[in-house]
Amino acid sequence: MRQALTYDDIQLIPNFSAVQSRQDIKLHTSVSRNWSIDIPIVGSCMDTVTEFEMASTLMEMGGVGCLHRFMSIEEQVKQVKKLVAFRDTDVSMAHLPIMAAVGVVGDYLDRAAELEAAGCNIILVDVAHGHHSNMEVALTELKANLSELTDVIAGNIATAEAAEDLIAWGADGLRVGIGGGSLCTTRVKTGFGVPNVSSIEDVFEIADANGIPIMADGGIKSSGDIAKALAVGADCVMVGSLLAGTKESPGAILETPAGLFKRYRGSASLETKVTHGQKSRNVEGESTTIPFKGGVKFIINGLTDGIRSAFSYAGADNIMDYWVNATYNVVTNAGLAEAKPHLIS
Repeated sequence: MRQALTYDDIQLIPNFSAVQSRQDIKLHTSVSRNWSIDIPIVGSCMDTVTEFEMASTLMEMGGVGCLHRFMSIEEQVKQVKKLVAFRDTDVSMAHLPIMAAVGVVGDYLDRAAELEAAGCNIILVDVAHGHHSNMEVALTELKANLSELTDVIAGNIATAEAAEDLIAWGADGLRVGIGGGSLCTTRVKTGFGVPNVSSIEDVFEIADANGIPIMADGGIKSSGDIAKALAVGADCVMVGSLLAGTKESPGAILETPAGLFKRYRGSASLETKVTHGQKSRNVEGESTTIPFKGGVKFIINGLTDGIRSAFSYAGADNIMDYWVNATYNVVTNAGLAEAKPHLIS
């Protein structure tokens, strides 16, 4: 039986570096077969993370936010149109995609067609278990009915076999990670899942051979985790908890005697299901309040600074060189403790 690894199990190994300035490092990367972004950060398609305000701010910074699907088609289309108008105000953002999520059953085909007509470039099929017959049907219909200029990202998956099938069914990008999200209870409730580093490595073997980008999703707690995800084969990462609780995330700021807070909930949480009129079953997520963090630009700048530092330690000034140069050691619990500040208790 093999050993599977996640981010805290590994530490990247420093290389010789000739990088003179970290500000010269380019973070440009692919997000799908035909679309790229300037920083490897995608805002999660959760209803407490990404709507217009988050998506437009991420676009300003060179990333992309995935508009969640827990709204009417009309409202989601309205937000796509607002993003198109916002992109039209600055030619420097014209090359960046607009991404929106659809489900795998129900109105997904009508929703995707209207989103595309409004200006959406990437449709993300958002489902917890993407290696499923419903996904085969959805991908087949989406690829048959959408323009060749509109990419379809599919997931979530965790195995090489799943990657082979989704690519064969027409996926232009793969979202990788099952049960690793900060509010996800899938691994606890079902016992299923693959630790994130191993799942990315397994999928990468298939995706790379087919020219299909990988989006790592779940378990990202810091810029160091992003650096590790990229090192083992991800092209970009989808983040939720890091962006939740900011001014740009959906939801009201809650004033309490303990300070300011915002709600954050998993897409499969009971709160999400009740809020959006779904059946209260198959609950595989939690909901909570988190401290208000202020503007998201400060957080994104911190993450990209950390990623650029990681590239410098690898001796790379772009993601292709980073993939080639980055290697890792598996660390013990003592090594994990040593890797963190340990003077302050």
